[in-house]
Amino acid sequence: MKHEYTAIIKEEDNWWIGWIEEVPGVNCQEKTYDELKNTLEVTLKEVLEFNRQDALVAAGIGYMEEKIAV
Repeated sequence: MKHEYTAIIKEEDNWWIGWIEEVPGVNCQEKTYDELKNTLEVTLKEVLEFNRQDALVAAGIGYMEEKIAV
């Protein structure tokens, strides 16, 4: 299943900056628009995987995983 997220992107002082609305902590800056989009995608994937692993460690043993669609 592929998820979509919303990137806020703007050019400021010769830098492209951006962040993902739905996921705190995913913010990047690059010299070009294309570099920024790529870096946002890579960073988003890394943060989601880190959060997933962190949640599993916090759950310990005896937990269930349930998919929730919104």
